[in-house]
Amino acid sequence: MYSAKLITPEDYENFEIIYDDFCSKAKIEYNFELEPIDYDGFLDSVERGFIECIVLYDNHQLVGFLVYTTAISEAIELNIIHCTEQENYLEHARELLLKFLELTRQIRKQKIVCYPMLGNQKTLIGTVVREGFQFVGIEVLRFKMNGTESKELFSRARMVELPPNYRVARWDNRYFDDAVRVIQESFKDSSDALFDPRFRTIAGCSDIISKVVNDVYAKFLPEATSVLLYNEQPVGFSFMNITNNSIVNIPLVGVTEAHQGKGLSTLMLKRSMDEILNNRVMSNVTEINTTTETNNLQALRLYKNLGFLEDYSYPQAYLPISNLK
Repeated sequence: MYSAKLITPEDYENFEIIYDDFCSKAKIEYNFELEPIDYDGFLDSVERGFIECIVLYDNHQLVGFLVYTTAISEAIELNIIHCTEQENYLEHARELLLKFLELTRQIRKQKIVCYPMLGNQKTLIGTVVREGFQFVGIEVLRFKMNGTESKELFSRARMVELPPNYRVARWDNRYFDDAVRVIQESFKDSSDALFDPRFRTIAGCSDIISKVVNDVYAKFLPEATSVLLYNEQPVGFSFMNITNNSIVNIPLVGVTEAHQGKGLSTLMLKRSMDEILNNRVMSNVTEINTTTETNNLQALRLYKNLGFLEDYSYPQAYLPISNLK
């Protein structure tokens, strides 16, 4: 007999065991880059409304949980489905998913659901398909600072000459409005807009970039964020941030359509990467990573040319807004 509900303090004692089980598997089985927050920090986030947690009981035994949030973007972000009993994993995960869909029924009239199905969660594809989810394949690429392969590829990267009237500069706050315009133009028709509809509007892109430069997602690196200028007007951006003082991420790269196809994104990224590679303050950086669609061959060529290596891929699931009754 199953019982799924939002977590309450009466569940905390039993929940600690299952949360510790998740933490022990986060990196190996779910491809988490960093350790999850500790148990007390998790409960604090729940109690402050930053995240929502659904727990599942099977015959009065706690066997799984699901975490989601509506606090970061315009989408409902389903973060993780974790169950302890492998023999009943699919059935338990489905019960959690159905409770999630029930609890979010009203808000799903205005918001899509996005769900990065990392690691072992790929086995749930059939389960989420039956509930109407669609998919985009995402590739994770890493430039590894330890070792020589990435650096050797970077040293041999194919570069174009910077054309007349172009210049690559570092980020300045005066470029904020231009960044909103460029990113919105670059992403409004992309698959990213399927699971983050903020990309479709100027106001939404303003929110995204504000969160990037104000350290909401990770610590912003203005010195390593590059701006492509044409006649001193911004036409491209490559943003950089850093997590845990060791993992640099490229959250956004965009160039307006009139300036695409000229190899200028490579020049922007090279300037950003040069700043990281040559900055002694960043000596603790272990990697630079990014993601792109598995079928975006142009982006894959761009990153591989600069020494990025394909690490793994995962299905990014999303549930479109529907006319729920």
